[in-house]
This record gives sequence, C-alpha cells and structure tokens, in this order.
Amino acid sequence: MSRFEDRLLAAVTATGPKPTDDQLQSVKKNWNQRLSDNLAQAIGAELRDRGMDTALPAEPGEVGVTGAERRLAGGIGAKKVDVTWATEESGLIFAVSVKSIMFRDGSSNNFQKNLTNRRGDLLVESVTLHRRFPYAVLSAFFFIDAAAEHDGTPRRKSTFENAFPRLRLFTRRPDPSGREEQYERFYLILLDANSFAPSIRAFEVHDSETEVNLEFALDDMIELIGERNFDLYDGTDGVIKKL
Repeated sequence: MSRFEDRLLAAVTATGPKPTDDQLQSVKKNWNQRLSDNLAQAIGAELRDRGMDTALPAEPGEVGVTGAERRLAGGIGAKKVDVTWATEESGLIFAVSVKSIMFRDGSSNNFQKNLTNRRGDLLVESVTLHRRFPYAVLSAFFFIDAAAEHDGTPRRKSTFENAFPRLRLFTRRPDPSGREEQYERFYLILLDANSFAPSIRAFEVHDSETEVNLEFALDDMIELIGERNFDLYDGTDGVIKKL
C-alpha cells in the first residue's frame, strides 16, 4: 500500500462508521460531507509533500492564514474547488474534484440514481475552470460505494458497469486546446467504507478492466503539470521542483 493510498484510507477511518441506508437523510448527508472533507485534506497533504507547498485544503494555520478550500473565478462564474494548487504567478495549476455516491436509493435499492447529477456537477466544474485556466491540470476522484459493483439485476447492469459508458468521454484531455468539459484524468474509485478496515480500488473511467495504483496515477498527473509549465516547474518522479 502506497503512502497516498494510506492517507486516503486514514481519511475514511477518521470519518467514523458509515450510517446505514435507512437512516435519516440528514445523518447520511453529514457523514458524506465529513468524508469529502477528510479525503480533500488527505489529498492536499499529499500534494504538499510532493512539492506543492501552498496546496489547499490544509489543517488550519498550516498554509498561510486559512486552510479552507479555494473559491476560484472561472470562465462561467466562481466555483469552490475541493483541492487546489495555485500561485500568484500562474493562477490555478492543479485541481482535484472529489465527489461520491455512498448510499443506495431507497426506491431502486441501487446506487445509480445520482450518477447523472454527479456527472453534471463534475462537467460544470471542468468547463468553468478550463475556460479561465486552459493550462490547468484537472483531475476527478469519484468515489462510489464498493457495493455498486454488485447492485445489478437480471434486467440491468451494476452501477459500476453503467458508470463507464457515461463517463469515458471525460478523461484524457490531451492539451490546453482540448475540450473544456474533459478532465486530464478522471478516476472512478470503489470504496469500502468499513471504518475498521476500509479499502479502495481505482479505475480510470475509460477502462473498466484495469485497476489503477493511485500513487502512480498521481505521479503521472504531476509529470503532466511539469509538461504544461515547463518554464517554471519540473514534475519528474512525481515531485514538483521549481526551476
């Protein structure tokens, strides 16, 4: 297990026991928010350890005067972004959007009801940011409950299987002139949120067969940051170095 994946799993554990599907919506919403906040903090900490000293969010007082998520002025309005690295010189350089579907829909008993809404949220975010910051490297980490791999019936595929054809177009933006709605990298992550022994399995959304090591995936994204900002930074070996 890599350091980065250890951090993500520690964030899940710190969120506490996951509510059952039949608990009050307010209870599930609060747990989801804690999970998202903890995951964003874990990703921000990893980025700082990889040379992005001002990456947010951070623990209060750790980076400047605030550790909160950034609100960025994008091409079609301001947008709060879960994890960011930005500088005065370049503006937004790297961002990670964290989304999740962790509870079954009460009527269908599967996880698919909110898939289209989450996709819409993610695409609005990518368009907003890429329109203002075309050189920015954007990544999406979309966590879905591990049980979504097995919620299919004889009449429908599982939510996990159905996610790939709905999301596959939105990864691998090739260069700053590429489609604004695409992410440079978009990952679907199966999360078993057992607070005593959580686990994750990650896949890029254009390939449902190949499991991805998130440590290596982050190395890849950081090398891409170096390519996009070659006069200022080197991203070799998954660490940002200022030139």
